[in-house]
Amino acid sequence: MIALIRYTLATTIHGQRYLAPVLLFCAGVGISSGSDSGPLPGVYALNSGILLVCATWLTMAVISVEDPTHRAITVVAARGPVKVLAATIAVSALFAVGLTIIGLGLPLLMNPRPITAADLPAGALAHLLCASLGLAVGLLCSRLVIRRQGYALLTALALVTAALLTTGSPPNTLFKGMANTNKAADVLPTAAALLPIGLAVLAVAAVITHVISIRRD
Repeated sequence: MIALIRYTLATTIHGQRYLAPVLLFCAGVGISSGSDSGPLPGVYALNSGILLVCATWLTMAVISVEDPTHRAITVVAARGPVKVLAATIAVSALFAVGLTIIGLGLPLLMNPRPITAADLPAGALAHLLCASLGLAVGLLCSRLVIRRQGYALLTALALVTAALLTTGSPPNTLFKGMANTNKAADVLPTAAALLPIGLAVLAVAAVITHVISIRRD
């Protein structure tokens, strides 16, 4: 499994399709972290929203690095599609963790400000929640599920927009709490409670993607 993850990561880096979402995230975080960006919880909420978009794009890009023929060869070599899909999710998650570190650290570097003990944990949980949901949307909108790129893009945009703007959705609920407080400790319990929901959505999306992909193959 480790060898398969290393192969998927190397193929992704060589294909360079990860660059666009990574650069978009860094640019968005750079803008949100300016000198007039406000309290840290609000900045982390905005960065998490950007991560949701970029994690979706990244996951779709990782899956698209190999064309269908090469992916079929990889599946045969790995003795089944489950390991290949798991490696894809693992590589996408590695990128998302890297972006999370940037999203947490860059605001502190660009605009040094007082930080409380709850700021980083709350920000990390918000980033991880959005990363999980972004990976889930990326899987469901990848070519393993939706073969036509235009339909996949429109579906991804619709799902990401719904996740961010629908009242009562996990990220929307958390973002409102973070944007309306100067104390991250107030939203830390909410963030901790919502993260398992994001992970559960990711698990369901992985199962759906696997079932649909093997039926089409």
